[in-house]
Parts: sequence; C-alpha cells; structure tokens
Amino acid sequence: MSKYSGKYDLEERTAKFGEDIIKFCKSMKQDTISKPIINQLIRSGTSVGANYMEANEASSKRDFKNKICICKKEILECKHWLRMVATALPDKREVSKVHWK
Repeated sequence: MSKYSGKYDLEERTAKFGEDIIKFCKSMKQDTISKPIINQLIRSGTSVGANYMEANEASSKRDFKNKICICKKEILECKHWLRMVATALPDKREVSKVHWK
C-alpha cells in the first residue's frame, strides 16, 4: 500500500508527494551524474501538484481532462527519474522504490 493512500483529497496528496520528493532530493549527494537527475526529479515531482491545482480551476471539462492528462504524464516522468536515481545512487535505491510505487 502506498504511503499516499488514505482519505486525503488529491490536492493534499499531490502536495505531500511534491514535498516528499523535495526532501528526498535534498538527502542526495550531487555530482555530475546525479545533479541533472535530481533537478528533473524535483521538476516532475512538484509539477504534479501544480498541474492538479490548475485542473481544479479548469475553464471547461476539456481543459480539466487536459490538465489531468498532464498530471499523469508528470507522474510517469517522475517514476522514470526515480528509477534513474536508483541506478545513479545505489544507496538511495530502496527509498527511491518507495516513492515510485
């Protein structure tokens, strides 16, 4: 079961996910390999909540669907970068897997 499961609204869950990604990224050592991966992970991980907030204020059903689609894409991108973290920083592999499940 995901640590984001429960009776939280999606706005809160996506914000919490972004915060957890920031904390996780701050715990990593940065070098020439990990720095771009960390930057991409922060961008995609925090973008989910921002796009969800925009979806909640959509001007139409079509706009809402489009923004939710962007949220889904950002989650998939985030999962990709978490996998790259697991490869680039083997000591962070287990924590990385917790976030992508």
